[in-house]
Amino acid sequence: MRKRTIRAIALASVCSIFLASPLWAQGPGWQGGYPCGPHMAGWHGGWGGMILGTLLMILVPVILIVAVLLAVRRFWPTSNGPSSAQPTVPQTPLDILRERFARGEIDKDEFEERRRILKDGDA
Repeated sequence: MRKRTIRAIALASVCSIFLASPLWAQGPGWQGGYPCGPHMAGWHGGWGGMILGTLLMILVPVILIVAVLLAVRRFWPTSNGPSSAQPTVPQTPLDILRERFARGEIDKDEFEERRRILKDGDA
């Protein structure tokens, strides 16, 4: 469910960029002058408008892509938790006793005695 939501948001973001361009194309055609006066967008022939326009054309898509990636990273399930570990096979009491003997926690006499008790309890 979560993956579908993230995919839907990403798809809507990408589609909004492409769906807006035909709407802009429906604007009025060239009327022999700029709507903001004799110079394009009121920049009065300076280079500032061209630099700002170029920066915005680069920055806006980059900001949108970074926002989508951060949202995906935030809501995407990770596999670093304990749930990704291999399931362990339950150990029998005799297995635990053998491990303790192998680690040297108990000596041979105690191991034999406890093993005998476990064998008698199972039968």
